Formats: sequence, structure tokens, C-alpha cells
Amino acid sequence: MVLRILLTRRWVVLTLVFFAIVPALIWLGQWQYHRYEQSNRQNAGIAAALASPPVAMEAVSRPGGSVPISQTYRTVMATGHYDVAHEFVVRQRTDASGDTIGYYVITPLVTTGGDVVLVNRGWVASGADATVYPQVPPAPAGQVTVTGRLRPDETSRSTGIRDRGGLPDRQYMLINSAQQAQRLSEPVVAGYLELTATSPTPPASEEAQHVPSPSNTDTSDDAVVGKGVHLPYAIQWWLFAALVPAGWVVLLRRDVREAREAAAAAAGAGVDGVGGTSGEEGAGAGGHARAAAP
Repeated sequence: MVLRILLTRRWVVLTLVFFAIVPALIWLGQWQYHRYEQSNRQNAGIAAALASPPVAMEAVSRPGGSVPISQTYRTVMATGHYDVAHEFVVRQRTDASGDTIGYYVITPLVTTGGDVVLVNRGWVASGADATVYPQVPPAPAGQVTVTGRLRPDETSRSTGIRDRGGLPDRQYMLINSAQQAQRLSEPVVAGYLELTATSPTPPASEEAQHVPSPSNTDTSDDAVVGKGVHLPYAIQWWLFAALVPAGWVVLLRRDVREAREAAAAAAGAGVDGVGGTSGEEGAGAGGHARAAAP
């Protein structure tokens, strides 16, 4: 009976569909697990970079190059003076809480070696008119030494932010050294410095809100991936893959049970019909016999 049920069109299609889903679910679980491993490696690299001793910016990056992945978030230092005339802001950025949208203030630092380092001095709130350059804290005058985290150039691909033109003067969507090199006369070092400290230290009222460390925020992708979201997803997909054969067995057993119950009911109905006919015939014959006896 089981084989007869499995060979029906319904069960052939159902079996093919069920077991075509299993490899897809297993693949999804493996993909999430690989993301989990990648996240762990990435976070381990970030932690190692944050814990590494500070180095000079020019030791890990150079004009026209790129920031090595292993050096992302490395503490770097640069000495020079700010080029306030070429300062700009980056739109659609959130504060430390991730709730308020404003701007990042980017001020080029002309180093003692003659190169330019883009310094993200932090976040400021937007004004009432987005077409007007916002009010920003003044950059320290004179020679300063800045310390911060090394970040790679932002691109639309890496950030998901569409880099559109036609923006107000000195407003951009991305922090990108190649883009800024087109308007600056000095060579621009690849990547940018995410400011954490300045020497001499300026008054707190003259500083923008520093971008929080990835170890202290949940607003950046680099921080979120370490929360373990990928591993539960992987386990979830694998559980689904295991449940598909179990569901197939449950449905098959139900259909087999129903088929047997239907067959038993049909057999019982046949026996009752045959018995009833014989009894009636016997009763009729007896009646005739008794009628003939007198």
C-alpha cells in the first residue's frame, strides 16, 4: 500500500518538491555559517587593530594607495596644520546614539611631510536649512598632533550610500581621498583618520562629537556582525532542512493510515451486505416451507 501511494502523481510531485528544498536549506545554513566565521575573523582583526600601539599615518597608508584590511581601525597619528579653507561636511550621518541625523566634519590636515590627511573631526547637528553649510566647531589653529582610528575610503559599494552630485557647496556624501585629491593641490593620503584626540587639547566646546569606537556602539555594521546573528540563522536553516524529511514522513503516515481505514471500512461494508442478503433469503425459504406444511 505504501508503494502504491508513493507512486501516485500527488506523492511523486510532493516528494520531488520536498527533497529539492533540502539542499537549498542546507546551502543557506552554510552561507550563514560562513558569514559567522567571517564576522569573527573581522572582529578579531578590529580588536587586534584597536589594541595595537599607535603608528604614524604614513607608515600604514600613502597617497594613491589603499588602507590594508589588517590596518583598519589601527590607531594612527599625524602632525601638521589644518587646511580650514578646504574643510567640508558629509551628509546623512548619525550621532553616537544613532538617532539624530547630521553631518561629519572633515578637515584636511597638511602634514609636516607635505601630504594631506583627511580628519573626521566628528559629528555636528544639521541646521534648519540643509542647503546652508552647518555651524561647525573651529579647527585648532597652528601645528597640532591628531590621533585617531584609520578608516578606508568610503565608496558607494562599501557603504551602500549613493554618491550623488548637485549638492550644496562643500557638502559630500562620502569620505573619499581620491575624490578630495581632485580639488586639493597636495597629495592626499588614502583613507581617513577618525579623530579621538588632539594635542594640544582644544576646549570641549570647540570639538565636534567624536565618532564612537566600534567596540562601544551598535550602529556600525562592523560592530553588529559580532553579535552572533549569523550563527542562529545558520542553525535555523539547518533545522528547517531536518524538518522537511520529518514532515514528509508524517504526511505519508497520515495518508497510509487514511487509506487503510478507507479499505477497512469498504471491506466491512461488503461483509455486511453479503450477510444481510443471505439472511433474507433464508427467512424467505423458511416462510415458504412453513406455509406449505399445513
